[in-house]
Amino acid sequence: MYESNIDWILAIASGLAGIGIGALGYHLLNANVARNQKVRQRLAESELELTQVKDSLNDHFARAADLLQGIQRQSQELQQQLAQSAERFCDDDQLKRRLKGSDESVESGDDAEGTAPPRDYADGTHGTLSEDFGLRRAPEEAETASATAQPPRY
Repeated sequence: MYESNIDWILAIASGLAGIGIGALGYHLLNANVARNQKVRQRLAESELELTQVKDSLNDHFARAADLLQGIQRQSQELQQQLAQSAERFCDDDQLKRRLKGSDESVESGDDAEGTAPPRDYADGTHGTLSEDFGLRRAPEEAETASATAQPPRY
């Protein structure tokens, strides 16, 4: 009788151990799935927030560009109004020329002095990067150097 009870006890213990191991395995595997779902949800939320920020930034730049165009248009209108008023009411010819000149330079897009943009090279054969820049030559060397001058290297 004891032998048959041991078989039943062993079967019940093995079943309980199997159920416990199964539950533990399910819990461990399911925990990673839940964690992955939380990470995916946070990723989706951050992507949504990023698209909202990009959209609001695009709207901001579009609005700023519109405002800037309005300011430029109003500035040109103000200059034209000043030039017209100076033409009618002002006796100073220099002031009239200056107002007309600033109006023309705004329309043409040129600088008032006509300055050129800076360059990254020097005029002539001996630029600032030349090996002999800043060195003074003897008069006979200067003549021979100018006669055998090589084109500048780029």
